[in-house]
Amino acid sequence: METMPKVWRSKSKPHLFCPGCGHGVALKQLGFAIDELKISDKTTIGIDIGCSLLAWNFFDFDTVQTHHGRVTPTMVGYKMMKPKRTVLAYMGDGGAYAIGLQSLIHAAFRNDPITAIVVHNDLYAMTGGQMAPTTMPGEVTSTTPTGKPENFGPGFFGPELIANVANPKAYIARASISKPLLVKQYLKNALLNQQKNNSFSMVEIMSICPTNWKMNAKQCFEKLSQMDKYYPGGEIKKGNENAEN
Repeated sequence: METMPKVWRSKSKPHLFCPGCGHGVALKQLGFAIDELKISDKTTIGIDIGCSLLAWNFFDFDTVQTHHGRVTPTMVGYKMMKPKRTVLAYMGDGGAYAIGLQSLIHAAFRNDPITAIVVHNDLYAMTGGQMAPTTMPGEVTSTTPTGKPENFGPGFFGPELIANVANPKAYIARASISKPLLVKQYLKNALLNQQKNNSFSMVEIMSICPTNWKMNAKQCFEKLSQMDKYYPGGEIKKGNENAEN
């Protein structure tokens, strides 16, 4: 059994993420998914600004660095020019659901055949732990020190929103790093849907942020368990199963 993905760029390890960060788990499972599908020679990944930018040298295949919230349209344009490539857009929940929401919605609405990967850790991690769209009511962040007020609304259910406008052939799912093998399976499903169905795919990955949560490992996974209940995992739109023949 492989302990590390073959597509990881060994010279860039140990990686640049904070100790305990969930991005490492998400990217490891993405690497295993690409290994198992044997598509590294035809894959390109786009990296958003935010914590996700620290993955710029993670893999031994082509990587594109973009501006904050612009990874989705950049990779849509790339896919138009390189339709035979497997194209990924990797971002955090801020890049997906705040500054980048317009682009993500319309990529799903147009059924652009890329795979969006959104790592959701409940706040803006790179800039100091501020409240984000996904912050749950009552959650303490650097900008809500007494907890997110209820009148600020609930947490943002990104995959459910995108599923409402996405093409029937799209694949949309949510998984958690607490179940890494499920993360890998959903990522494989998303990549296959892009390849075989020429359709939009999206996987949201629930993650932890020990640095900004100011928690140890046990506390982080206890909080992640609460997040997993608030944002239930599963396949929201199953792509190929819903595709027309």
